[in-house]
Amino acid sequence: MKIRGRIVSFLLLLVLFAGTIGTTINPILKDVKLGLDLQGGFEVLYQVKPLKDDDQEITESMVVDTAGALSKRIDVLGVSEPNIQVESNNRIRVQLAGVEDQESARALLSTQANLTFRDADDNLILDGSDLKEGKAKGDFGESGAPVVTLEMKDPNKFGEVTSELSKKMPPENVLVIWLDFEEGVDSYKEEIMKPDPAFVSAPRVSHTINSSNVEISGNFTVEETKELAGILNAGALPVQLEEIYSTSVGAQFGEQALNKTILAGIIGIALVFIFMLVYYRLPGFVAVVTLSLYIYLILLVFTKINGVLTLPGIAALMLGVGMAVDANILTYERIREELRVGKSIKTSFDAGAKSSFTAILDANITTLLAAVVLFIFGTSSVKGFAMMLMISILVSFITAVWGSRLLLGLLVNSELLDGKPGLFGISKKRIHPAYEKVDTLDLTTKFDRFDFVGTRKRFFTLSIILLISGAIVLGIFKLNLGIDFSSGTRVEVLSEQALSHGEIEEFVDSIGYPATDIVISGEEKNIGVIRYVDEFTQDEINKLKSNLAEHYGAEPNISTVSPTVGKELVKNAIYALAFAAIGIIIYVAFRFEWRMGLASIIGLLHDAFFMVAAFSILRLEVDITFVAAVLTIVGYSINDTIVTFDRIRENLNRRNVIKDSKELADIVNKSLRQTLTRSVNTVLTVIFVVVALMLLGAESIQNFSIALLIGLIAGTYSSIFISAQIWYNLKKREMEVKGSIKIDKEKKQWGSDEPVV
Repeated sequence: MKIRGRIVSFLLLLVLFAGTIGTTINPILKDVKLGLDLQGGFEVLYQVKPLKDDDQEITESMVVDTAGALSKRIDVLGVSEPNIQVESNNRIRVQLAGVEDQESARALLSTQANLTFRDADDNLILDGSDLKEGKAKGDFGESGAPVVTLEMKDPNKFGEVTSELSKKMPPENVLVIWLDFEEGVDSYKEEIMKPDPAFVSAPRVSHTINSSNVEISGNFTVEETKELAGILNAGALPVQLEEIYSTSVGAQFGEQALNKTILAGIIGIALVFIFMLVYYRLPGFVAVVTLSLYIYLILLVFTKINGVLTLPGIAALMLGVGMAVDANILTYERIREELRVGKSIKTSFDAGAKSSFTAILDANITTLLAAVVLFIFGTSSVKGFAMMLMISILVSFITAVWGSRLLLGLLVNSELLDGKPGLFGISKKRIHPAYEKVDTLDLTTKFDRFDFVGTRKRFFTLSIILLISGAIVLGIFKLNLGIDFSSGTRVEVLSEQALSHGEIEEFVDSIGYPATDIVISGEEKNIGVIRYVDEFTQDEINKLKSNLAEHYGAEPNISTVSPTVGKELVKNAIYALAFAAIGIIIYVAFRFEWRMGLASIIGLLHDAFFMVAAFSILRLEVDITFVAAVLTIVGYSINDTIVTFDRIRENLNRRNVIKDSKELADIVNKSLRQTLTRSVNTVLTVIFVVVALMLLGAESIQNFSIALLIGLIAGTYSSIFISAQIWYNLKKREMEVKGSIKIDKEKKQWGSDEPVV
């Protein structure tokens, strides 16, 4: 009965998961907000500057009120979910996804907050310069009703205005407040007939007001008074908006990018599923179930926090599949080891789950550190990538550790699997009888012929040669910096026919935008990328965009980056890499020992420089997503290294004293051999996804995918042949000084019963 109950529970959970996902996934997908790179639109970063006096201080409240004024304008465009953020206290980032008339939208945003006060006949009476800055605020009148109070600079002037208006009969005695009034277009008498008039407010004036303190009353709510006060303050601000960064994506580009990347994701994840099923059998099926649940939960959480899904975000979601698989592979490999020494299915499951936990925990925390740093120092879509990566790490830990063990545990504890190691992908001829009392440390592997420690100098030499060669190439050819770091303008055109370098060069020259830096890309060679060293103005962008759209039949993507922003992105990229490295070395040193932390960082620097050198040799464009790729690989590489060090630590703890370097080398070699299958399988599953993204995904993330592929190979290589060997050298030196290494059996690691060095 107990056996049957666990099987029924397992099947019921499968039905519950399938039913929940099947009935709710469509509404969730509909709620996913797409970024402008997936549906078209544009993004602008404004620097808020003084209008006249350069010495004037721009306060945070000024910037907030200006952002409020921009929001009011955007409402006119009918954009359903604009994203307006205040950054660094003096900048405003505006993202409008899905806006159709980008030219009009940018023109509307870039104009000054033109606040005017007019009579019923639209005659100008006062403007924003007549108000004291920042003095408008929501309040409550004598009757307790919400009102707006403000202060005028000249009470006498305001007295004259209100005196004239008070002489008029209702409904002519109004002081109409307008934001961005257009002569010949806007009219109070026409707007008053509409349910949602274009003017801000139209308070009636019943008597002369000879005071600088003014109260505007009406049928306001508290929220409406706050909004009106913000508009009045913004209109009175002596500020101007300088566009320092912008990017626009044509609708056709967005739709194509979305379709291609989703297809790539489906294929990549399907390959991961097939691999897990073929290699790990029944546990692989459990992994497929929990991975499906992982993807569902990611989308659910992302919609609940109102996240905006971008191309890098989709890439992060799919990379998270690789991380979730990694946790499963770690556990399954441990279970298979226990089975091979003759233990029962249940004992192997318990031991494998327990021994793999610390490695999974450490690997996830270090990758999370890299993602947090990327979120702090990243901008725009890179922040979206980092946010998705953080969510992926947390959700994958829950589904892979708790979910997989729950489901597999039900099957194991049902006793239905007893005596059937084949369901775990282990043939009986590879299992040692229990009476032989074989230790997992002594198990043979497919890699026993490799002497990693003995050949370490060859790999050190190979890495040194590659790094020196890369440094020489980098010194000669430099990096092919994108406009994110070098500043300038980048234009991407899409055509229905194949393009040629000469044709594009001839056309842009004919419309007054000569260029020689032109690259053709796309499977059908129908995408052209044009780069200019100059930062184009809004008028130049509009002219170029209209000409290209008319000629090629699709609106182009155009991005501009000012030198100021370019320098900041370089600085932030350096900070991000430095802080990620410092955080990881501190964590690894705390969890293991300082020698392992130092060896890990040397491995990470090796991987990062290898990626930089490879991009220099291949002349691939280095943009902000390249930094995201490097930090992602930092997380993956340390993940691999930590798994190796975790096994070295475990195998060390089975000894009391390490007396010579041969014994130490034996432990390192055996640890590498035992974890190599896991390392290969993990990187293979991630490569499935990355290659699918690289070959089938959108062109805009192709370089990002290439960087990941290079980094994955370099990271796996360094964790096996560099970091572990450097630790061996450091530990050997300690042994030469002390004569031997005594294992400290008292010190414990949290989450583990194993003592450490």
